[in-house]
Amino acid sequence: MRFDILTIFPTFFGSLPDQGILGHGVVSRALRTGIASAAIHDLRSFTHDRHRTVDDRPFGGGEGMVLKPQPIYECLEALSLSPKPTRNPQQETVILLSAQGKRFTQSTARRLSTLDRVVLLCGRYEGVDERVSQLFCDEELSIGDYVLSGGELGAAIILDATVRLLPGVLGHADSSRYESFGEADPADTSPTQEGAAAPSQQVPRSTNSSNGILDYPHYTRPADFLGLSIPDVLGNGDHLAIRRWRRQAALAKTLANRPDLLAAAELSDDDREYLATLGYTE
Repeated sequence: MRFDILTIFPTFFGSLPDQGILGHGVVSRALRTGIASAAIHDLRSFTHDRHRTVDDRPFGGGEGMVLKPQPIYECLEALSLSPKPTRNPQQETVILLSAQGKRFTQSTARRLSTLDRVVLLCGRYEGVDERVSQLFCDEELSIGDYVLSGGELGAAIILDATVRLLPGVLGHADSSRYESFGEADPADTSPTQEGAAAPSQQVPRSTNSSNGILDYPHYTRPADFLGLSIPDVLGNGDHLAIRRWRRQAALAKTLANRPDLLAAAELSDDDREYLATLGYTE
């Protein structure tokens, strides 16, 4: 998978090994092993004046400056992308990072991870000439409901969130599946000692399934830290009880921190019954 990042601040992403986002963590591993590649393109290299001007005043007046379309156009031309009308959205996409864009989510990252090429255009100043989006970009994305000074941070986030979903990047294939905002996992219907599992025992098979909600709390050694012990259920070896506790803990954390996720989550009767004890009503 190939990433191309268009920016007026190329050194933001690192210019030497082990610098910037490209030189650390799973992104660095993906690049070193050839699972992904990334190229940073300086928009100032596509200007034609001695000041390397990339911005100009907005038509109609107003505050700030706007990124000009010409350097962006010439940079995109140099990348040999398919023209927007004939571009195959299953293979490549051009994304403008913008506060006016659709919100970037885990499902967006999963979609992008299936492509061959993703081009990320980092906005700056008051924004980018609207004709850039109309002529060249397939979509606009925002990483949240706030305004940054530029799209570089957003591009770094999208790169990281997407790369870690590529096969072979993480140590375990399921690490990116069963986490916050992760995929659903089939219910455990394996027989118990008394026979087939009852409906109330059909908890997610994976200990890590989140099914669209937040992940459950994690603990490691020591079992007691500064007088605070791990929940007893995690040390008793009862895996069915552990799975049930983790599901309920995930529901409780989601209700506390992101109750908006519960409206779209796939909830079982047991989930709803437990949430009701916490005061949640649909």
